Amino acid sequence: MAVSNSGSSSGPAPSPWWSPAVHADRRPFLMARARARAAIRTWLEAEGFTEVETPVLQVSPGNEAHLHAFATRLTAPDGTASPLYLRTSPEFAAKKLLAAGEERIFEFARVFRNRERGMAHHPEFTMLEWYRTGAPYTRLMDDCAALLAAAGEAGGTRLFSWRGRSCDPFAAPERLTLVAAFERHAGMDLEALLPAPGAAPDAAAFAAAAADRGIRTAPDDSWADIFSRVLVEKIEPRLGEGRATILTDYPVSEAALARPKPEDPRLAERFELYACGLELANAFGELTDPDEQRRRFEADMALKARLYGERYPIDADFLAALAVMPQASGCALGFDRLAMLASGARRIEDVLWAPVASG
Repeated sequence: MAVSNSGSSSGPAPSPWWSPAVHADRRPFLMARARARAAIRTWLEAEGFTEVETPVLQVSPGNEAHLHAFATRLTAPDGTASPLYLRTSPEFAAKKLLAAGEERIFEFARVFRNRERGMAHHPEFTMLEWYRTGAPYTRLMDDCAALLAAAGEAGGTRLFSWRGRSCDPFAAPERLTLVAAFERHAGMDLEALLPAPGAAPDAAAFAAAAADRGIRTAPDDSWADIFSRVLVEKIEPRLGEGRATILTDYPVSEAALARPKPEDPRLAERFELYACGLELANAFGELTDPDEQRRRFEADMALKARLYGERYPIDADFLAALAVMPQASGCALGFDRLAMLASGARRIEDVLWAPVASG
């Protein structure tokens, strides 16, 4: 039954999520979520992973230009205050644990991102993040395939479906390079547009190529802006149809925490996992050069300052840990999105036990 909305001409307000009738409708999705989480935990533990818990409060929430964090303050017993942030990822703390000697770890981490809310976005969500030391990033592709199947089995579905697209979670994912994806779905030669190592990217050439394919750009768009627009408009909606897609070989400029590929330094050891046109996971062969990582962070924060008028601190303790961290590969997976597909839910809030209030 809808709650009263007296005094408003817009009609009755929708029932809140805690209404017994609404909860009864949502509960099958929530039960599927719980089964998927248990199945994934069981699989990871069988692979020799240790579950960890790292702090939500961080000195830096992350240093990617387009991520927006929630800020807070820590007050010491003597009354002095210092700024802290709710994490956008558990990555910095997890890598410190790798530096400390852990070899295989995972966390179902509550993370927070501002300016994000919609059918597939929520300001507070669960990120499954796992790391393997001494393993190539391609090993994580196999992990992703196994976790898709585990979630599908736990959710009781043979086919993921979302917004008119479907995907078999038990089929081996397609592995598709960005160069091949740009050619297939956008009719563009990305390889010819990649900047040489150390060279400035040619945004004008990229804009001209995009215009030939009917993609609008702005005069002040950067190379990265145009890359993202082509990816979002032409490529992402067509990934993960029929079976999952693992999109590989990102330009090194689009992989802030990944190491370059030894065989082609224009590209990075990064891939993303897609199902039903929806991005599910992002994985790296992890960069462990603290000087290069600082340079990338500083460049991203300079861009953030230009675009949004703010910048986040760089965690010096994290950079120090990188200097002793072993070679590793890591993956971050949006668990709520996976639960949504595994349960047959239409939107992300259907698989959240208690969504964040709208205001």
